[in-house]
Amino acid sequence: MAISIAVASGKGGTGKTTISANLAVALSKFGTEVIVLDADIAMANLELVMGLDGKSTTLNDVLAGNATIEQAIYEGPAGVKIIPAGISLDAFKKAKPEKLVEILSALHDMAEIILIDCPAGIGREALTAISTAKHLILVVNPEISSISDALKVIAIAKKFDTNILGAIINRTTMEDSELSSKAIETILEVPILGVVPEDPNVRRCAAFGEPIVLKYPDSPASQAILQIAARLIGKEYKPEKVEKESFIKKFIKGLFGGIK
Repeated sequence: MAISIAVASGKGGTGKTTISANLAVALSKFGTEVIVLDADIAMANLELVMGLDGKSTTLNDVLAGNATIEQAIYEGPAGVKIIPAGISLDAFKKAKPEKLVEILSALHDMAEIILIDCPAGIGREALTAISTAKHLILVVNPEISSISDALKVIAIAKKFDTNILGAIINRTTMEDSELSSKAIETILEVPILGVVPEDPNVRRCAAFGEPIVLKYPDSPASQAILQIAARLIGKEYKPEKVEKESFIKKFIKGLFGGIK
C-alpha cells in the first residue's frame, strides 16, 4: 500500500509544483517507487516542469470518465511515474474532482509513495486533494502572508484528519526581512522538514522541463531537496563536496591544457 502525501500551499507562487516534481525525483533516486499526480486540474503545470507537456491522455480525462488511470500514467525522469492534469479546457470542464478518491485507491498498489501536487489555496479542488491524502506537506515562503495562508491550510487538514508531516520553507534568501525557520515553526506549530534556498538554476530548469536535482545536482536547491527526501524515508544523506577550481587554475588550464 502506497503512502499518499499531499503537497499544498496557502497561496500561489511558493514554488510548490517545483518542490513536488523535484521531491518525487529525489525520492526515486533513493530507490523509492514514486507516483506524482497533478491535482491542480485548472492550472496544471507539473507536466511542464517534468518535460511531459502535450500528452494525449491526462488526469482530467480520467476524472471525466473518458479514460482509465492506467492510460494517464507516464514514465518521467529518474523512473518517476507521472500523472499530468492536462491543459485541455474541454476536459477540465467535464472533470469531476470528487473521483480523485477512487483514483488514489486504484494507485495504491502501483508505488510506495504517491505525491499529490495540490492546487494552491483552499478552493474546492484543493480541499478535495487534501482530504484524499493521508499526509500533508506544506510549502511556504519566509514571509508573513505565506505563513498566514498556510495556517488556513493547516486548520483544514486537521478537520480532515490529514496528518501534517511538516513544512518546507522555499526560496529563502537570508535577507533580514525574512522570517526565520524558528519563527515559522513556532507560528505554524509543525516541524520544518527543510529549507530550500533561492536558486537561479530552478528557473533555468523550468524553462527546459528538467528537474533541478538531475540537471544541477550540486546546486544549493538540489542539495536541500535531496536532504528532505532522505529525511522523509529515514535515510541519511550527506551532500557531496565539490571542489571548486580557482580562477587562476582554470586560466592556466585554458592556456596550457592543464597542469599537474
